[in-house]
Amino acid sequence: MFLSRSTTAALKATAFSSAKTNSVRAITTASPTITQAFNGQKKANGNYTVTLIPGDGIGPEISQSVKNIFAAAKAPIDWEEVDVTPIIKDGKTAIPQTAIDSVRASTVALKGPLATPIGKGHVSLNLTLRRTFNLYANVRPCRSIAGFKTPYEDVNTVLIRENTEGEYSGIEHEVVDGVVQSIKLITKEASERVARYAFTYAESVGRTRVTAVHKANIMKLADGLFLDVCRNVAKEFPKINFDEVLLDRACLHITADPSLYADTVMVMPNLYGDILSDMCAGLIGGLGLTPSGNIGRDASIFEAVHGTAPDIAGKDKANPTALLLSGIMMLRHMRLTDQAANIEQAVFKTIAEGKTLTADLGGRSTNSEYTKAVIGNLQ
Repeated sequence: MFLSRSTTAALKATAFSSAKTNSVRAITTASPTITQAFNGQKKANGNYTVTLIPGDGIGPEISQSVKNIFAAAKAPIDWEEVDVTPIIKDGKTAIPQTAIDSVRASTVALKGPLATPIGKGHVSLNLTLRRTFNLYANVRPCRSIAGFKTPYEDVNTVLIRENTEGEYSGIEHEVVDGVVQSIKLITKEASERVARYAFTYAESVGRTRVTAVHKANIMKLADGLFLDVCRNVAKEFPKINFDEVLLDRACLHITADPSLYADTVMVMPNLYGDILSDMCAGLIGGLGLTPSGNIGRDASIFEAVHGTAPDIAGKDKANPTALLLSGIMMLRHMRLTDQAANIEQAVFKTIAEGKTLTADLGGRSTNSEYTKAVIGNLQ
């Protein structure tokens, strides 16, 4: 499309103005401080309070499954359920204050799937939660599950996605009729924060390599900044090898031979992480088997990233595995490693046995039957 000089000038002026305004906003919310350790306090009864956001659709059912299994495993958790139905505050979509207060007090939450209307209504609640609690790093491990047959049997990737900016900064507008501009925002502060977290995470789980995924060959300034920051942070971790790969090549490599990335932690800007993590989930059987954690400055929220499945809501057909595995990630974050290991082996054993799988896993069992089987496999 040919743009007139006046339109081109308007684009440039608007881009400069928007980028300047919103980069200031991003910098003020992108403190490089890392809150990796769990800071919740044990109560008098020996338990920790954990905020539970059941979610929409099948969310309440799979949340109840997690509660039942955690109770059977004697996980020292007192759940505090909150409602995050959005409210409008100062003209913007916001989370109810009671939910905010709960997450801030507990510093950790488990969240079921939330529905967001497409093209209308309030903005994404998931995005609102990330912004409210500055959840800067999304951690998505994808690992093949023994006994569950897929075309790929050697997937063991860990993807860490910058979670606060990039194409998801929400800076877009119509400059003139028929010309829409969407601005990708990359800041040094947010890039440094997620890069340092990726190296720290690699050390903590025994991985020997961090791989930065980028398109700096095309977006030389934006992705170039992200890549330069990753290179500089790498110098602080001499025991961790660092390399970099273009996004398109990473997709090709993973689908050709997933084992190529079995020893690394992959770190990348927001949009690339969204795409690549879902692609890797497909290699192991789908989002129903994929856990996710969002690490933040003030709190961390672990969640199932699949949809709300309203067509089967209330029919006892939902698969709680993704939320269970996310809960296991949460337990390890809370340093409750024994309970995490026990629940994890029970889940994997149940899947490997193949007797009580839900329909999405190729079985005919109900959510309740699957939950009962997992509990029966606890040690």
